[in-house]
Amino acid sequence: MTGPADSGPTHGDTTPPREWDARSYHAVSEPQFEWGRRVLSTLSLRGDECALDAGAGTARLTALLAERLPRGRAVAVDRSVNMSRVAHETLASAPNADVAAADLYDLPFVGAFDVVFSTATFHWLRDHDRLFASLFAVLRPGGRLHAQCGGGHNLERIHHRALDLAARPEFAPHFAGWSDPWEYASAEVTRVRLARAGFHDIHADIEESPVTFADADAFRAFITTVVMRSFLARLSTEELWSAFLDRIVAQAANDSPAFTLDYWRLNMSATRP
Repeated sequence: MTGPADSGPTHGDTTPPREWDARSYHAVSEPQFEWGRRVLSTLSLRGDECALDAGAGTARLTALLAERLPRGRAVAVDRSVNMSRVAHETLASAPNADVAAADLYDLPFVGAFDVVFSTATFHWLRDHDRLFASLFAVLRPGGRLHAQCGGGHNLERIHHRALDLAARPEFAPHFAGWSDPWEYASAEVTRVRLARAGFHDIHADIEESPVTFADADAFRAFITTVVMRSFLARLSTEELWSAFLDRIVAQAANDSPAFTLDYWRLNMSATRP
């Protein structure tokens, strides 16, 4: 695991760090994978579509998507170079899958896909109007968006705790100018934004999906790589990094059930006319 100095921007940058520890994410991201499997199971496919996995990460789900497209093709896209490298390895044995490193705001495709599939990604992009316009542009007429991300009250408990810690004297200088680097939209707002982008047949809803970890070590490994990543990127020393995590883990130990993250998922589907 890389230390905080290797995790991305520090101090005055309010955006999440661009690069992920892709191998650590691949190892600990079972909750995201299981959510993605369920979302993929509800996607109706003929088997000959060209599908984009938007924000594919290490492409574990892209591999499953490609299996459902025996006469089609799956393209894994992520802006993280680290994620894309591991995605190439994940998809090495899938002849009908490709990998591209690209920003979802500025995709290098126009009218190329029948399906845009995505899970656990859209909440990391603050401008959903711009995102949905970009996704609309890559779809062919009749193409579908089928996605899930964090929404509503997602992770409120741990984020409130982290922000309380960030305001304490030993941490506060590192969080000057902080603003939340995520967008946890409501279903109502998402429906409006999708319509504004030009989509029809729009559906959006929020579901509660808490995740409980077996012990402190498993909880700490997960939040280090995923949930606390943007906070840790602000801290300039290993000592501060560890102290911040120690306090978050200690608080989670007293929850009931212990070591539980209050995840909420925003589901959405829509069609390009």
